[in-house]
Amino acid sequence: MTEVKEKTIITPITLTDGAIKQLTKIRDEQNLPESHGLRVGVKGGGCSGFSYILGFDTQKENDDIFEINGMKVLMEKAHAIYLLGIEIDWLEGLNNRGFTFNNPNAKDTCGCGTSFSA
Repeated sequence: MTEVKEKTIITPITLTDGAIKQLTKIRDEQNLPESHGLRVGVKGGGCSGFSYILGFDTQKENDDIFEINGMKVLMEKAHAIYLLGIEIDWLEGLNNRGFTFNNPNAKDTCGCGTSFSA
C-alpha cells in the first residue's frame, strides 16, 4: 500500500474576512467572469518608492495563482519578495474607509498607507 502525501501550499498573503467580503462585493457589482482573479502586486512610484497594485485581472504568464478563502489571487512571481506575509484588510470607519496593507517587509511607509520602501 502506497502512502499519499498531501502537499501544503502556503499562501504568501492574507486577506481578512472584511477584505474578502468587500472584494466579493466589488467582483459581483462589476459582473466579472470567473477567469478574472484578484491581482496583488507592487509597482514603482508613490511617495515612499513602491505602491501597491490591487484589482481584478486575467492571469499572465509569470503569475503564481493562489486561492484564499475562495478568492482566486494572482501575483507576479517577482513581486513575492515585497509581499510575503502581507495582510490586506478592509476598514470602514468614521475617519478611514478602504483597503489597508500591513506589510512586514516595508522599511518605511507613507502617511496614506498605499506606498512603502523595501
